[in-house]
Amino acid sequence: MHLLTAQETERDDWKKAQLMGLSDIIDAVAEGGIEFTCDFETGLHDHLPEGMTMRVTEMIWDGAGVALSGDDLQLQHKLADAAKRCDWAVVAAILEEEPRLVNSTRPGGPSLFAPLHQAAYANAPVEVIRDLVARGGWLTLENARGERPVDVATRRGHNEAAAELEPRLARTVPYGVLAKIQQHFHEVIRGRVADLVEESRLRLPELQPLLETETCEVYFPVPGMYGGFSYCLEEEGVEAKLVAESWCRVAGGSGQRHEITSAGSTLVAEGFV
Repeated sequence: MHLLTAQETERDDWKKAQLMGLSDIIDAVAEGGIEFTCDFETGLHDHLPEGMTMRVTEMIWDGAGVALSGDDLQLQHKLADAAKRCDWAVVAAILEEEPRLVNSTRPGGPSLFAPLHQAAYANAPVEVIRDLVARGGWLTLENARGERPVDVATRRGHNEAAAELEPRLARTVPYGVLAKIQQHFHEVIRGRVADLVEESRLRLPELQPLLETETCEVYFPVPGMYGGFSYCLEEEGVEAKLVAESWCRVAGGSGQRHEITSAGSTLVAEGFV
């Protein structure tokens, strides 16, 4: 979960923030270069404790593959190790500091198990599952075998965990429609940065998690692009439409906006950013 949220009048500043590291953002704020608000009211519908509200505004798709290095690489390995050995206190501590990692997987790992998949596999206490979901863990995120956390729990015979992990969708789009939109979105991404996708072995965004919230924008950073893709789902049902913006911060006028439906993609604006 990305907890930095843009003020309505500061969209350009938010795009700058998306392209910077946390320490750089803090420095820029101190210098008056960027304004932002922090949103800690995150979570998902029925899994939230009574009285807690949901306001998900920006999330991160972790497609980094082999491109991570240094502290980021070590931290994701540390999180993956803690989740695998069921050290939920360490998992919570890491996510408290780096909430964006709640849906991350082990860099270069073949299983694509996010923390919720590990919780499902290990039959973690209900309180742990609810905490991960409240932090923004995606219930529809698939591992390398195509399993959601609920599928992992069911396969392992963990019925109580499976009940907690059953997705509660806030929006409805037919499976085939969403699959075609995702296919066309991937074509747009490859049309802009196919070489970077292959070089970093990026895991391209899956759209099912967009159905878990009523309003959600997701940012997909692309290593080497000096930017990435920001996307959100508009409308429901067969009329569903994905709006995707992409840009490179070192190339003036590189911005492109695509509208993507099950029928294909359309470039509707360019030259911004």
